[in-house]
Amino acid sequence: MALSVVVPAFNEAERLPRTLERIACHLDRRREPYEVLVVDDGSTDGTAERAAAAGATVLRNEANRGKGYAVRRGMLAARGERRLMTDADLSTPIEELGTLRSRMDEGYHVVIGSRATPGARVEVRQPWYRENVGRLFNLFVRALAVPGVLDTQCGFKLFTAAAARDVFSAARIDGYSFDVEAIFLARRKGYRVAEVPVVWRNDAASRVSLLRGFLAFPDLLRIRANAWTGRYENTEEPDRLF
Repeated sequence: MALSVVVPAFNEAERLPRTLERIACHLDRRREPYEVLVVDDGSTDGTAERAAAAGATVLRNEANRGKGYAVRRGMLAARGERRLMTDADLSTPIEELGTLRSRMDEGYHVVIGSRATPGARVEVRQPWYRENVGRLFNLFVRALAVPGVLDTQCGFKLFTAAAARDVFSAARIDGYSFDVEAIFLARRKGYRVAEVPVVWRNDAASRVSLLRGFLAFPDLLRIRANAWTGRYENTEEPDRLF
């Protein structure tokens, strides 16, 4: 399996069919084996049924556990030599995968899409208050966890199979700071991480509330605490994903 695409989804029955169609159309042209895994994070609508009807493999969480949990489960269940995580709204178009692939071909193990590096194009911006909270969050991210990374929160990231297994088997954060934790762990484990500019378009129907955004700040301290106490060295938590 050359590529796995992991899509976390919560009540995405309306948007998901179009997203999966776009992904399939793009990847079918490459004529290489791939799989699409939709992790239904406790949806109460027809997300799982519509994803299955579109040809995706569906993993269902009985309850809403958080985006980090959903991505972690998908990445560990995936079979691809390379594993892409992308949002259900395709804020970063699937066509940007080529940019990430090219950088991975240069020897990087984790390649993250960025809205903040030179060359990035933000075609539809977030409301000003969301952008300001994001900038503040990134200042804390660089101070506490991953210095030098300009944008940890773009939901478009490519991992090699080895990096995905090592990073997500150790990961602990279920909420929206899971991206920061994944990059932190990748660096900690010696994987080469690259940040590349991508096209990005804000979706007005975004599921990320300001409250959830603010709740991500304490998670940065959790990441440091987990590292200091050695919790990332212990991956023996058999009930964590199933």
